[in-house]
Amino acid sequence: MIIKNASLDTVCGVTSKLPKNTMPEIAFAGKSNVGKSSLINSLMNRKSLARTSAQPGKTQTINYYNVNSQIYLVDLPGYGYTKIAKEVKDKWGKLVERYLYSSEALQVVFLLVDIRHAPSENDKMMYRWIVSNGYDPVVIATKLDKLKRSQIQKHVKQVREGLMLPKETRLIPFSATTKQGREEIWEIMEAVIAGEDVNGDHSSQ
Repeated sequence: MIIKNASLDTVCGVTSKLPKNTMPEIAFAGKSNVGKSSLINSLMNRKSLARTSAQPGKTQTINYYNVNSQIYLVDLPGYGYTKIAKEVKDKWGKLVERYLYSSEALQVVFLLVDIRHAPSENDKMMYRWIVSNGYDPVVIATKLDKLKRSQIQKHVKQVREGLMLPKETRLIPFSATTKQGREEIWEIMEAVIAGEDVNGDHSSQ
């Protein structure tokens, strides 16, 4: 996939009205320090399109990135950062829920989890939330470069079992450092742009 242009188009906070986009959307969900910004930057071949931060919990908005005027990459607020006030977390949760429930352009949800650790309770809750809104998420297991090659299969199994993923659910090990997994994610994006149904039926919304 050749990225001709990529820009941050829309930023929505807890009180914002969500846009009704005609271009297809792909959403990225995951806990605060799982590497969502690094993944988006890697996909777009940009160093700082999505702002990475040493301070987890910084993304408090839904950010829509316009790619080639063909598709939106939608960065959802990170969850699970303990130092954020509960009241703020609840607002983010409602914002994410509102987006998952109401977006008519959303085609695929990528759920990012850290391959080094068993899925957290927040990861499991997010997975169930996505499924309950009619989507079969693609799980991206980030920080792959932090493992030895001999450890990968064991950790992939740990993620699959921890989230209780159905056999057909795709799990893509990914590293923003080595770029492993990027081609597979691009293939899904290209299928969405081509109008292929990559998520099955989610007309239950």
